[in-house]
Amino acid sequence: MKYAYFPGCSLSGTAREYERSTRAVARVLGLELEEIPDWSCCGATSAHATDKLLSLALPARSLARADEMGLDVVAPCAACFNRLRTTVHAVRSDRKVRQEVEEVLGQPYAACSDAYALPDVIVNRHGLDNIVPHLKKSLGGLKVACYYGCLLVRPSAVTAFDDPEDPQTMDRLVRALGGEPVVWPAKTECCGASLSITRTRVVWQLAAQILTAAQKAGAEAIVVACPFCQSNLDMRQVQAQKWSGRRWNIPVYYFTQLLGVALGLPPGELGLESHFVDPLGVLRQKALV
Repeated sequence: MKYAYFPGCSLSGTAREYERSTRAVARVLGLELEEIPDWSCCGATSAHATDKLLSLALPARSLARADEMGLDVVAPCAACFNRLRTTVHAVRSDRKVRQEVEEVLGQPYAACSDAYALPDVIVNRHGLDNIVPHLKKSLGGLKVACYYGCLLVRPSAVTAFDDPEDPQTMDRLVRALGGEPVVWPAKTECCGASLSITRTRVVWQLAAQILTAAQKAGAEAIVVACPFCQSNLDMRQVQAQKWSGRRWNIPVYYFTQLLGVALGLPPGELGLESHFVDPLGVLRQKALV
């Protein structure tokens, strides 16, 4: 399977471990990711709060290149996926919007290519049946809170690949890897996203609520598919502890990292050294590294 790959800004910067683990598991699974030439920022997370046409034109620039490649697009970042998918939906649904976007781009844009989230591509479209034969290790019953955040599966009429309140895509993957996805109430709550810089205390509060819910559900780890979510729950965990008076020590993995571990890939190839909360301790307990 071949896709036009949109890494987005975070995967070339603050979320390099997501990029590395994505590339690594794609090679093992036989997923061909061809990076969109001269892609540019999709505008997440501020453009749609500033100017609607801008918020559509920015993703459309890269999507138009995917059209030229004749490939559907896959985006690892939940925020990027949301903006790409929203643009495809808007252009296909409204001729006037399409004309306005084309005028800004200075070229035709018919939204021929679909945009997909990476978990959807790996779990649903590539399929668990095509993953299991490549597995080298079992997660050994590791209890995992699958955290989807607020952008990956909402609005459901646009994202259109999982339940907006109780999504199951990553849960199904964790189960197939030999882990135990916990039942918990915060899997689609907001982590604060980019407020981590502008309103840090809000992020501390939201992170504390999510981490507490995961802890109460018995989770030994959290998996995510969004650089904002990973950063806020991992990097801000100590600050959230000081703010709330609670204590956690829950590693926060990208879902591609846990998948990579089960595929037998070494920690260095998956970027596990980049985390703030120790990601290796619980894996050593399960004899996974």
